[in-house]
Amino acid sequence: MVQTVIKINGMACSMCENHIQDAVRNNFKVKRVSASHSKGECVVVSEDELDTEKLKKVITDMGYDFISASSSEYVKHGLFSRKK
Repeated sequence: MVQTVIKINGMACSMCENHIQDAVRNNFKVKRVSASHSKGECVVVSEDELDTEKLKKVITDMGYDFISASSSEYVKHGLFSRKK
């Protein structure tokens, strides 16, 4: 699993968050997506790494400013997770 953090300028409200989340879901195979206008970011969990150029195009075509995207291994944390 891969976690991608996308930095975005231009989100102003919860509707902006919903538009970003819907666009990511419609263009990529994702497990989870969560956008925050107050943090200026969108966090995506997927099985494979996302295509950064396609991601940038999707965000900018909606009128938002794509700042950056960084990916790292996603480690699930929860009640039943085992520590190694």
